[in-house]
Amino acid sequence: MDRARWVGTAGAIFYIFLWGATFVPSKIGVHEMSPMWFLVARFFAAGFLALPVAYALGGRLPRRGRDWIGVVLLGVLANAVYLGCTYQGLKHLAAGVGSIVSSLNPVLLALVAPFVLREPLSWRKAVGMVLGFGGVVWVMIARGGTGSAEPLDVLWAFLGVMGSVGSTVLFKRFLVDLDLKMTIALQLLAAGVAVLPFAIFVDGPVHIHWSLPLITSFAWCVLVMSIGGQILWFWLLNKGQASRVSAYFFLSPVFGLLVAAMFGEPLSIRDLGGLIAIASGIAIVQRS
Repeated sequence: MDRARWVGTAGAIFYIFLWGATFVPSKIGVHEMSPMWFLVARFFAAGFLALPVAYALGGRLPRRGRDWIGVVLLGVLANAVYLGCTYQGLKHLAAGVGSIVSSLNPVLLALVAPFVLREPLSWRKAVGMVLGFGGVVWVMIARGGTGSAEPLDVLWAFLGVMGSVGSTVLFKRFLVDLDLKMTIALQLLAAGVAVLPFAIFVDGPVHIHWSLPLITSFAWCVLVMSIGGQILWFWLLNKGQASRVSAYFFLSPVFGLLVAAMFGEPLSIRDLGGLIAIASGIAIVQRS
C-alpha cells in the first residue's frame, strides 16, 4: 500500500473513532439542554468560529449562485437533516438498532454511487458491503443489544442516514472544486439557520442546565466534530471514492466493543466472528 493510501486509511479510521466518540458528549448535551437548541448553538458556534479562520487562511467564497445553493443544501443534509433526525430517533431507539441503521450508510451509498457518482459496484465491492453489514448485525445480535424499537424511531434514524448519503453525493458531484475551508464554515451556518425554526416550534423556550459536563461536551462537539471532523471527512471524500471511504462506517460498533473491553467487558468468540467479517468486508471494498 502506498503512502497516500496509508494516509487515507488512517484518516478514515480516525474519523470513525471521532464520530463514535461524539455519541457520549452528544447524549450529555441533549440531556442538559433542549436537543434542537443544542444543535442550533453547536452549528452557529462552529460556523462563526470557522468562518474567520477560513478567511485568514485565504478561503474563497463561492462565486456562482448554484455553488451557494449547493453549499446551503450541503449544510441542510449533512448537519440539519442527519443530526436532527438522528437525535430525534435516538431519544427512544435501542442502541443496537441505532448501530444497525447507521451502518446502512455505506450500503445505500454503494447502491446509488454507480448511477450518480459513476463509481461502479463490482461483485467484489458488493460482497465486501454484505460482509461488513452482516458483521455489524452479527455483533449486535451476539451482544443481545438490538432491542426493540418503534417504527417511527427507526424511520427517524433512517431519514438521518438518507441525509448523510445525500450530502455525500452532493459534495462529490457538485462541490469538490470549491474551497473546502469556506465550504465547511458556510454549510455549518446554513445548518444552524435550518434547525432554528424546529428549535423554536418543537423545543420551545431554551432549557439549559449549566454544568461542566455540558460545557465540555459542547466544546467537543463544536471544535472536534463539527469543525475538525467535518474537515477531515470532506477531505477524505475529495481524495477517494465515496463508497470506499464510507465503508469505514462499519467500524463504529468495533470501537464500541473496544471501549467496553477497556472497562472490563470481555470480548467473546461470537464478537470476534463479527469483527473478522467487518474487517474482511472493509478490506475487500478497499481493494475492489
